[in-house]
Amino acid sequence: MEVLREALARNKVAQAEERGQRISITSARREVKLFIQNVHNFRDDCLATTVPPLEHVALFDEAQRAWDLQQTANFMSRKKHIPNFSHSEPEFLISCLDRHPDWATIVCLVGGGQEINTGEAGIGEWFSALKTYFPNWRIYISPHLTDSEYNASEELKHWPRANPISYRETLHLAVSMRSFRNENVSKFVKRMLDLDAESARESFKEINQTYPIRIVRDLDAAKTWVKSKARGSERYGLLVSSAAQRLKPLAIDVRVAIDPIHWFLDNRDDTRSSYYLEDAATEFQVQGLEVDWAVVVWDADFRYANGHWDYKNFKGRRWENVRSMERQRYLKNAYRVLLTRARQGMVIVVPSGDSQDPTRLPEYYDETFAYLKALGIDEINS
Repeated sequence: MEVLREALARNKVAQAEERGQRISITSARREVKLFIQNVHNFRDDCLATTVPPLEHVALFDEAQRAWDLQQTANFMSRKKHIPNFSHSEPEFLISCLDRHPDWATIVCLVGGGQEINTGEAGIGEWFSALKTYFPNWRIYISPHLTDSEYNASEELKHWPRANPISYRETLHLAVSMRSFRNENVSKFVKRMLDLDAESARESFKEINQTYPIRIVRDLDAAKTWVKSKARGSERYGLLVSSAAQRLKPLAIDVRVAIDPIHWFLDNRDDTRSSYYLEDAATEFQVQGLEVDWAVVVWDADFRYANGHWDYKNFKGRRWENVRSMERQRYLKNAYRVLLTRARQGMVIVVPSGDSQDPTRLPEYYDETFAYLKALGIDEINS
């Protein structure tokens, strides 16, 4: 939201200058804010009154990230001083539009496998709320929502016959506008993460000519590669998992938060911009956004070992197993987000590790590198 608003505001100022007019950036930001509203502002307005909202149509981007009941109740208690709140975020948002006596429409834009934070319920929570509390709503969905990464198959499997769902193929955005060079990038990443190596190799063959992907052990070589690929104003940036705690020897510290506005919008001469390849963005800062070329650095938090993924969290002075299935799903989805942020191509850096550092042993990284290379990804000579 912040990046989109700032981009539109800057564009408004630039267009005015081209017409010989002058608009302050503050004024432009104010106009844009009226046009695009954060969903939390909409929620707060509806909390303050029981009358129908002004809007009859609401479009929720990243709808799968809406909070479940527990997370919503915790937030309402801590931040809004409303105890015993009894609605999940989807349920409450639907109830706001349901106040209209005549009609209302909700459009949910959904990304598969994009839940990355505690309490993000997935699109299944929207179906649960509709089934339980709003049986009179008409529901139109893509048939692809039954796929595993959308986390809605169980709700749809037990859907009541009394309120049938209309499946429309046209509601599936099959062509990726993010990876415009090849819409099959997401398919390749899904198969890679699902450890379907044979299918992943086939997918890679389909995208390799138009969407270059490389692997390397050396970060400097990766930076050189993306700089050589970018043309004109094409943007490149450094991406890492928010759990990548042991990349500090590579001068990457995920505890240092970036400012997404500067990272995504500023020019090559600004050290805060992505162009400098110094500040790394995590899945939280890049979800819903993209760069042209990405350097994705793969740490030992999500490692390939003996034919499966090991999920790790660095705590204190050592890596610990992540046992919660929900937390494992978030970690896997974090890498799904990182690996699908580039429009034109990417290089994946799997560090070599250090035999003298027990938190960065080479065996924490070597099998991951070997797995990726076995999928057909070419290595850069470092």
